[in-house]
Amino acid sequence: MVRIPTLAGLIRRRLLLNFRADPEVVQALLPAPFKPQLYRGWAIVGICLIRLEQLRPLGLPSGFGLRSENAAHRFAVNWQAVDGSLHQGVYVPRRDSSSLLNNLAGGRLVAGEQHHAHFVVDDNGYTVQLRMRSGDDQASIEVVGTTCESLPRDSIFDLAAASSFFEHGALGYTATKHGQRFDGLTLNVQHWHVRPFAVDQFDSSYFRNQQNFPVGSIEFDHGLIMRDVQHTWQSVASLSVA
Repeated sequence: MVRIPTLAGLIRRRLLLNFRADPEVVQALLPAPFKPQLYRGWAIVGICLIRLEQLRPLGLPSGFGLRSENAAHRFAVNWQAVDGSLHQGVYVPRRDSSSLLNNLAGGRLVAGEQHHAHFVVDDNGYTVQLRMRSGDDQASIEVVGTTCESLPRDSIFDLAAASSFFEHGALGYTATKHGQRFDGLTLNVQHWHVRPFAVDQFDSSYFRNQQNFPVGSIEFDHGLIMRDVQHTWQSVASLSVA
């Protein structure tokens, strides 16, 4: 079991780019014990793009903290624990980070095992332009959008429902390179508050891959953004691969 110290820091910017997808297609991509968490009959998947600053072990002054751009591909899931209790959270098949330290630490210091990636970001506080390409050329993301006042008309969520859904997905399990376990991490956020994010341009190599998601099985639903939030990361017991 991998344990990391409890980390504290500032979420300078967090973008959640969310899709609705065919539950049967998503289930085929999920390892045991995870099952898709459904909302109005759809599985919910997406990407979290997060800029972390002042990240350091809890108790240290913020001046000792690190900063990085990070990306996580996510599936909203349910699972049953060994004791029979039911849980909800997210399964993360892949994490990427601009920080070489995150990559080299291999899940021993920061939020799960991560790949190194190059990020180019232009963020003026309202409009965000972000491009990411992983060092192994296995993942790329591009998004351009602006903070706005409402979700798209065709979204299956309203803002209150979306906020609640993703707030309760704070516990995540990340796949590891050796395939023997899923590393667990809980995000604790002070003063949870999200705003709609209107997406003008978006591309994800993972979610446009038709081997994962055949034509017609996935649609972009909405974007959310949060800014300038104090938070902590806390490790939880790993799950063994079934």
